[in-house]
Amino acid sequence: MNLITIAFKNMKHRSLSSLLTSFSVALGVALMVAVLILNGVVTKLFQETGSGYDLVVGPKGSATQLILSTIYRIDKPIENLPWRYYQQWTKDPRVEHAIPVNLGDTTELGGFPIVGTTPQYFLVEYAPGKKFRVGADENSIRGTWDAVVGSEVARKNGWKKGSKFRMVHSGQDDNIHAEEFTVQGILAPTGTPNDRTAFVHIDGFYLLDEHSKPVREAIRAEAKFFDETEAEVIERHKEDIDKILKHEAEAAEDEHHHAHGPVADIQKEVTSILLVMAGNDLQRTNRTIIIQNDLRENGPAQGANPVRVMASLITNLVGNIRLAFLYMTGLIIAVSGIGIFVSIYNSMSDRKREIAIMRALGARRTTVFSLILLESVLICLLGGVIGLLLGHGVVLAAAPIIEQRSGLLIDPLVFNPVEFIVIPILIVMASIVGFLPGLTAYKTDVAEGLQS
Repeated sequence: MNLITIAFKNMKHRSLSSLLTSFSVALGVALMVAVLILNGVVTKLFQETGSGYDLVVGPKGSATQLILSTIYRIDKPIENLPWRYYQQWTKDPRVEHAIPVNLGDTTELGGFPIVGTTPQYFLVEYAPGKKFRVGADENSIRGTWDAVVGSEVARKNGWKKGSKFRMVHSGQDDNIHAEEFTVQGILAPTGTPNDRTAFVHIDGFYLLDEHSKPVREAIRAEAKFFDETEAEVIERHKEDIDKILKHEAEAAEDEHHHAHGPVADIQKEVTSILLVMAGNDLQRTNRTIIIQNDLRENGPAQGANPVRVMASLITNLVGNIRLAFLYMTGLIIAVSGIGIFVSIYNSMSDRKREIAIMRALGARRTTVFSLILLESVLICLLGGVIGLLLGHGVVLAAAPIIEQRSGLLIDPLVFNPVEFIVIPILIVMASIVGFLPGLTAYKTDVAEGLQS
């Protein structure tokens, strides 16, 4: 009979104590596995979301607020930029794609954020190698009142192609736009904030009340933004301004006068602009750095790289929370180790006679010492294996709930590399906690043990 068989028989003899001790180790390992998986999902979400865009251009202010509002839609927009400024970026030879983004409104049902943009938004990769997909018989936003909704929006609101919805203006529950948008497509799940967003055509967005700037206010804002005189701005948009003033005069004479065409450029604004640089990876990186520095030193707006901003946020905030959880789980495992030590050490007084008989039958001191260490290691290994299975099982059970509540797509079968060092760490810990009980067994006197 080898040592492993004897150790298993000893554990079986004290099955309740051994299982409870192993279970305490398993709980610590399971918690660590869950933390590692969730941390991996959140980190991947922050790293991938918006990584398809080289730069987000927005009004001067907090870069974090710009990214959180434009990419993650969990913060308020800073301000707006003139449409003319967006048009300049579309003509910049360094830029391959310049996509306007307008924010502020929410869906009447569900309160999901609205993004007013162009069809170009869905043609650009939202992450390297990942493009938006809609159903086979569905379309993107082509017409003025077309909309595409994220998978989470469609699921929670029960929307499908052809569904109509209205928008709440700037989160004011009592200010609901009368116009309706029609869902033309539902995005396949992306695991990003796009799943919880409704996208509408930017032309329809501007036609809603209070979404176009009053012409006189627009002239002042554009003049200030470009550091020009109001006369220069009026001269630049003379034809459009004359039409607008004429329309206002007609509307003043006839209170029932509502006919008007598309919103003039002078009255349009964008919350931010997504830029994708032209060229290969190196050229894109160089152009991003140059443009960002130019904006920082001389530009009327700011440029923020979404990946770098979120990496900084993860390091300074989420990273500390992750470490706190990992320290806590490590502490739980350490306490479990103390439990193993107490369990084995307390059993030594009951096992003096058993050990003495083994010694009398010819077992050497090192054999007895190794047997106690082996029991400690087996208890830890059992707890470690149960903990790994339990951790992934908990994540498997919780994944649908988390996906429903947060939109996070979690794969419970994904392993974090840290998991592979859990077992070796448990073996080392088991060897340490089993050393003193093993030493006690090593020193057991045969004659005294047989008399006990």
